[in-house]
Amino acid sequence: MDKLIGRKREMEELERCMNSRHSEFVVIYGRRRIGKTFLVRNFFHDNYTFYYVGAHKATQKKQLENFAKALAKYGTFAKPPQLNTWSEAFDALSALLEHSNHRRKVVFIDEMPWVDNKASDFVEALEYFWNSWVALRDDIVLVACGSATSWMVDKLISNQGGLHNRITRQIYVAPFTLNECKQYLDNKGFGWDYYQIIQCYMVLGGVPYYLSLLEPNLSLPQNIDALFFAIGGRLSDEFDELYNALFSKADRYVAVVKALSAKREGLTRSELETASGLSGGNLTRALKNLERCDFIVRFAQFGCKKKNTIYRISDFYTLFYFRFIENNDDKDPEFWMHNFMTRSVETWEGLTFEMVCLKHLNAIKKGLGISGIATTVSSWRVGSKKDESGQLEHKGAQIDLIISRVDKMAHLCEMKFSSKPYIITSNYKEKLYERMMIFRNETKTPFKLVHTMITPFGVAKGRNFGLVHSEITAKELFSD
Repeated sequence: MDKLIGRKREMEELERCMNSRHSEFVVIYGRRRIGKTFLVRNFFHDNYTFYYVGAHKATQKKQLENFAKALAKYGTFAKPPQLNTWSEAFDALSALLEHSNHRRKVVFIDEMPWVDNKASDFVEALEYFWNSWVALRDDIVLVACGSATSWMVDKLISNQGGLHNRITRQIYVAPFTLNECKQYLDNKGFGWDYYQIIQCYMVLGGVPYYLSLLEPNLSLPQNIDALFFAIGGRLSDEFDELYNALFSKADRYVAVVKALSAKREGLTRSELETASGLSGGNLTRALKNLERCDFIVRFAQFGCKKKNTIYRISDFYTLFYFRFIENNDDKDPEFWMHNFMTRSVETWEGLTFEMVCLKHLNAIKKGLGISGIATTVSSWRVGSKKDESGQLEHKGAQIDLIISRVDKMAHLCEMKFSSKPYIITSNYKEKLYERMMIFRNETKTPFKLVHTMITPFGVAKGRNFGLVHSEITAKELFSD
């Protein structure tokens, strides 16, 4: 089995389950391809008292047949028992566990959402199994795992029926950070530098399975072509599979991310209602589940009420899909090799780097030396404004990242992707000063405002360098 990268917090949580003095109901969830099963297998070394995995789109009869085979494998049954309902299945599982000599009896049910067919009594039987038997014991560790986030949340985590408040631990498996991506790629012998890994992250994010498809003997552009644009590319059809695997009624979720993809600065909820055609509980549920899986991120607007929260796409594969794949009719198997140095791709990189930074706020705060200071993260935007005579008072302005500190200082962050130290021109300097003035006048903030630059190779030393209060480079973004 491959080396486990990161996942320290998740492993510690599983360790606490094994050392607990009561039974545990552990829900492990996260987006498809993120390594949930790999985490469980690595921690338990495939040593379970009982293991069962749901079959995709199988009938209830077939699911029960597979469950019976698993009972025979792990128990003392001479042959797989005949099971007609899930109540019978869990009764048989109880009997198996009763005869186990394991100190902590680990029951791992993988791809649980696939088991719950229409008209199935699976959830009701699971509820009864836990409440009538497991909860009365102190030696069971039930691990439920699955990629269908909407199912895992609605049927387990937010269950209002028999499983309400029964989940003892939730483990969300997040995408890799830049630092973890570097560890993974270094372990595979890639030898890529910070800049190349950031470019890779912009396309694949921190999804371990996607990273596992990269070939170390190919350049990054060649790898991207092989995965997305070549005939039979292994990620060329990933979009539909991804959203349908994660969410029931996937079209609603696609409508939200498609609307957000058209507005790189993000949308408020009211703007999303108009753009996506969703509203009320349907939109609330979609936003909540998309955020749970790191597909979108929300930021409060500086000094504004919650209703003005800005939503943005934070899943890099989704961003890449809408920008370069959805409407790509070129049929060029080497599309990326022919285009990765074009102005269009450079513009996309500049915008996507902002999201890379927003996903690494802890590293940024650590680099600024303010990890121990209470902070609030927000964004801000304002339209152009005219005075009473109709004269333009100021143009519109936007700040994508503001880090406000409890000691009354606010970092106005500029995120620039560049292959060399970033040069602050006189025009850019004036633009930053003007934006700071508009921000102060519009918000009436009492905070001391400073400019913080975030760019891979830092800011070039020059006549305008004095504008910069602090800077974050790739070295800081890749910190633990």
